[in-house]
Amino acid sequence: MNSRVPFLILTFLFFLSSSIWANSTYPLDSPQKEAQFQHLLKDLRCLVCQNQDLADSNAELAKDLRNQVYQMVKEGKSDTEISDYLTARYGDFILFNPPVKAVTFLLWFGPIVFLFLGFVIFWRTCFGGRARKLNPIND
Repeated sequence: MNSRVPFLILTFLFFLSSSIWANSTYPLDSPQKEAQFQHLLKDLRCLVCQNQDLADSNAELAKDLRNQVYQMVKEGKSDTEISDYLTARYGDFILFNPPVKAVTFLLWFGPIVFLFLGFVIFWRTCFGGRARKLNPIND
């Protein structure tokens, strides 16, 4: 049990130092701007990695986008202004939660529709044949 204590302390110090390093890389004036910056980096998708947010990606494009977001937050732009700018430039794909539009309708509601259709097919397959067998007059 004693050998775990140094490991846990080193792990804690590693995580603590990584958050301090992240704040020193992108210094901002206020805690509100820092929170806004971190929130935006988690809500925006890396266009190269596709399943990673900008905060976690090491791709060159993600670094450039982080710098753009940092500059806009530093200038005092709102989340909406930053998201609108990036969406106009890169499309809705940059957002992890794209807006509901005609183009994204199937993306948002497709799983529910397919689940309902699967349930109807299952129901008719399992219980629809039983009704025909029980009522031979209609045959």
